[in-house]
Amino acid sequence: MTDGLRRDPFEALPPAEARSPAEARSPAEARLGRLFARPRPLAIGAIVVLAALGWAYLAIMVAEMAETGEAGTLGPGMVLFDRLLNPETRTELGRALLASLCQPGMVHFGMPGSGPWGLADVALVVAMWGAMAFAMMLPTAAPMILTYAEMADAAAARGERAASPAVIASGYVAVWLVAGLALGLGQWGLTAARLLDPAMTSVSGLFSGAVFLLAGAYQFSDLKYRCVTACQRPFPFFLAHWAASAGGGFRLGVRQGLLCLGCCWALMAVMFAVGVMNLVWMAALGVIMLIEKVAETTRFSRAIGVVLLVIGAAIVGSEVWSHWPRAA
Repeated sequence: MTDGLRRDPFEALPPAEARSPAEARSPAEARLGRLFARPRPLAIGAIVVLAALGWAYLAIMVAEMAETGEAGTLGPGMVLFDRLLNPETRTELGRALLASLCQPGMVHFGMPGSGPWGLADVALVVAMWGAMAFAMMLPTAAPMILTYAEMADAAAARGERAASPAVIASGYVAVWLVAGLALGLGQWGLTAARLLDPAMTSVSGLFSGAVFLLAGAYQFSDLKYRCVTACQRPFPFFLAHWAASAGGGFRLGVRQGLLCLGCCWALMAVMFAVGVMNLVWMAALGVIMLIEKVAETTRFSRAIGVVLLVIGAAIVGSEVWSHWPRAA
């Protein structure tokens, strides 16, 4: 007591900024702080978990169709899943996979109906494109997120603040979730125009060929060049636009997501030509986009552009030839 007044019980404590970290934080806060002070493991964990969730969601949808022998309708190469999971040809591995993906009582996701789409169908397709963004795009973002994590480690070693890599990843994912919404609505429009069937595969060779030609031509565009080179070199970008706050880190993730979208949207659109749920092409395109981002040149992107143009020309040529009038 001083001057007849009761002393504040916290008055004797120094200000928080004057105390050591151990004194300023509770044990739970200290443990959480140690976790977030290790950006690289945090970044790797976020990428692996979210990408795995995306692939698991897509695999469950495909397993449902493969169980009835209909996976082959999802596009080129998908007949493999019919042979693996269909009851008549199922192997021991197939039985184990099906048991792990479609246990009795599991909620099944299904496909959009063959009639006019309702709100539930739209929500299903948007969720599917969101899962595809997690499965395909997050692994390609790994070099960028790990580069940021290394810079955050260096900043922490100097006693400087840095946003968590999870914040960067969330900004990146937000861009692709919005893109998934746009792609889902695009699929709805293409289905209504009868260019895609209820199994989400193209019913028009001319449409499929046009998609390949568009994707191939985009590989040679100036926008593609600028976006892919920026994705290949994230360090200068972060160095020039560094932000320590969570809001600033989120905006960095959004900007990186937009660069990635500019780099990869045309390759993602190829899924409309080969089957939206074609896991074989999905995996192949994911690998292509990853190689594009880790390569130190754009020659690979241009080589892929040539391949896409050749495929598109072959599909269009075959379609035109099949409908060419022949003399009796």
